[in-house]
Order: sequence, then C-alpha cells, then structure tokens
Amino acid sequence: MSSNTITTKDGTQIYYKDWGTGQPIVFHHGWPLSADDWDAQMLFFLDKGFRVIAHDRRGHGRSSQTATGNDMDTYSADMAELAAHLDLKGAIHVGHSTGGGEVARYVAQHGGNGRVAKAVLIGAVPPVMVKSEKNPGGLAIEVFDGFRAALAANRAQFYYDIPSGPFYGFNRPDAKVSQGVIDNWWRQGMMGGTKAHYDCIKAFSETDFTEDLKKIDVPVLVMHGDDDQIVPIADSAPLSAKLLKKGTLKIYKGFPHGMATTHADIINADLLAFFKS
Repeated sequence: MSSNTITTKDGTQIYYKDWGTGQPIVFHHGWPLSADDWDAQMLFFLDKGFRVIAHDRRGHGRSSQTATGNDMDTYSADMAELAAHLDLKGAIHVGHSTGGGEVARYVAQHGGNGRVAKAVLIGAVPPVMVKSEKNPGGLAIEVFDGFRAALAANRAQFYYDIPSGPFYGFNRPDAKVSQGVIDNWWRQGMMGGTKAHYDCIKAFSETDFTEDLKKIDVPVLVMHGDDDQIVPIADSAPLSAKLLKKGTLKIYKGFPHGMATTHADIINADLLAFFKS
C-alpha cells in the first residue's frame, strides 16, 4: 500500500492513495472533501481484489492549496497526469457530486485508448446545476452566491452546517445522526484551501457537461438518491442517463446526497455488481 504525490505541469502537488493490485478503480471526491471520503469504498474493494486509487483534487485535502486552475478542465488534466504516472489501463472511474463532473470531463477528454473501462456517477452534478434559459429546471444562481457568501463569512461554521443538515439528510425527522460523520466532513473540508473551495463552487455549479456525456462510449452507471438535497434529482441523474450512449439509471428511494457513506453496504454491493457485469 502506498500514498504519494505527483507534481503536475504547473507545479501543483496532487496527493493520492494507491492500494492493492488488479483492475484499478479511481475514486473522485466531492466538494470540499478529500480522498478520505471514500474510506468505506476503498476498504471494501481492496478486499475484493481491486486496485483502489483516490486523489485529493487540487486545492483540496493534502494537495496544493492552489489559487489558480480550480476548474473542470484543469481538474481533468490533473487526473490525466496522475493516470499516466500510474500507467492506468482498463480503469473504472467513480465520481461523487463534483467528482462526478470531473469523471464526465476526464472520460470524455482523456479516456480513450483503453484507459477507461467503465464509469459511475453518484449524486453527481452533470449535466449542469445552475438555472438558465437552456436549463430551466436548475437551481438559481443565488443559491450558489449564498454558498460563496457563507464560505467567505465563516467557513468553519458553514462546514458544520452542511453535513449536519442536508448533505447526509441529517435534517430529516427519522435520520440516524452520526457526529463522527459530521466531524469527519468538517475535518476534510478545513484541510483544503479557501480560495480553491470558493472557485470550485463556480466549477461544480456552472460547468455544462452535456457534450462530455454525449461523447462517453463506455458503460456508465448513474446512481442518485431521490431525497438528495444538494444535487436535486430532477435536474441531474435522469437527464445524464439520457445523454449517455450506454447509461444505466438507478434511483434510491429516500437516500441522501452522501449515500455512499450513510448507505455504504447497499451502494458498495451495487457498485460491485456493475463492475462485474
């Protein structure tokens, strides 16, 4: 087992974990988290004989706290450099939330020549989150302006409010609240750079992945909870599945945005079935 860093062409250090052997699975985390958000998946799939890899996106976790390059094109280019460094072939790329956007852009732009075998989008931001004339069902720009204002005003408090409320559905009446999960979300968030996190709000909310989704020709599993309060399902997963050439949509009744943590046993079993199919 190893964890290490690579230095990208613009001098950014990208931290990654790379454990095991076998077919590689690459996990792409959500905003404003880190590779640690995939603990429940990394252990499970390592035990199943896969090589498991997760990186901290630039500006997040243990990677450089970048002031520039906090956009989807650069995120996917960073991933391409990491994939080349690790000589990944036939890899499965799994992205949650913002990481789902990163997967869509990476697979569309850099996934040829046998580098990618399959992909998974979990509670993912594609096709595009922000409301516009082309995307009338999206969220108003004011929602994301509110995110930016809250981050700038008191990031530490904002990073408690998100996981203790909508992210894991802990604001629902019947929720089984885990303080450890909340604290771990806060810990991961506060490790990253505030400028990079501020910029990433624009990247995950305003990037249009429509053309990326259309280009992808490998099988893609699109997983989404119908009680996702962060990336509402109506304007995301069903639209993505329709745009994909080989998309499969799986909807989870009552599951929250952070379902890979709160319902890891179910999500892991369904991922394994897709990987083996």
